[in-house]
Amino acid sequence: MNKIPVGVLGASGYAGRELCALIGQHPRFSLSFATANEQRGQSMRVARQQITYAANDDVSFDRVGVVFSALPHGASLPWVERAQAAGSRVVDLSSDLRPGNGQEAIGAVYGMPELGTSTRSAIRSATVVANPGCYPTSILLALAPLVRARLVIAGGAIVVNASSGVSGAGNSPKRELLFAEVADDYRAYAVGNVHRHLKEMTATLTALGGDADLIFTPHLLPVPRGILSTITVPLIAPLEDPVAFFREAYANEPFIEVVDEQPMLRDVLRRNVVRLTAAMIAGTRIPTLLVTSALDNLVKGAAGQALQNANLMFALDECAGLPP
Repeated sequence: MNKIPVGVLGASGYAGRELCALIGQHPRFSLSFATANEQRGQSMRVARQQITYAANDDVSFDRVGVVFSALPHGASLPWVERAQAAGSRVVDLSSDLRPGNGQEAIGAVYGMPELGTSTRSAIRSATVVANPGCYPTSILLALAPLVRARLVIAGGAIVVNASSGVSGAGNSPKRELLFAEVADDYRAYAVGNVHRHLKEMTATLTALGGDADLIFTPHLLPVPRGILSTITVPLIAPLEDPVAFFREAYANEPFIEVVDEQPMLRDVLRRNVVRLTAAMIAGTRIPTLLVTSALDNLVKGAAGQALQNANLMFALDECAGLPP
């Protein structure tokens, strides 16, 4: 069976390396090139394959079926346009083309398949897919069924506290992310609703019919990877069985696990899944739901979801090459 050649831009970052590892085990994709300008000519072993990094300017986009861009936010769009002009399909892992960030510039499709049949159909026919952010994947999939069912109080406040491992900040050297600075600590950052993922989340919730404020506070966990989000949602009426509600909403989704117990990071690490549960909160005057979700920020929050989108773009099994 002929394999589809693919390329990865920005392959030396955490998400880029994760992509290369997943591609190396994919039954239908083969890695044609991996770029890292500052490390051009250097080699790295990733998942039993030896990769030699090239410069972005030295690769041929017309020789691959799909390009994954894991370049930094703000630097990806010109390379997406260049790859698209060469006839390649593109999955962009940066925020450059996500909702609220310029998606309309080249008509990119938002790549969150679990948002529904119309989204999957759009991904299948897309030439450019904007891969969702890690925090938005954890949060939007916890909120989408509630928003669609018009269960959230209009004008209310959805409060999100989400904690991420340090790989979510990338691998550029930063003093505050050194092991000695992170270990034995836990702290909030980007407080005051200023995190860059907020635009993506509010734009998507509005498109789904939402009319509530989103108050988002991210936290830094002293672990390498994973995101755990706890989300309080004011409802128009209590849900008799919140877990059953989510099980029905995601009954046919292979990468969403609705469980009775509270999700833990160890449940999702190195897996392309979102694991979630929900429970009504006691003692509140307004019916309030607590939704908890967990995922691996480098897999379902980045590289795994990108590969899931590429599978759809090429009419492959959506689960092909992805860790369950």
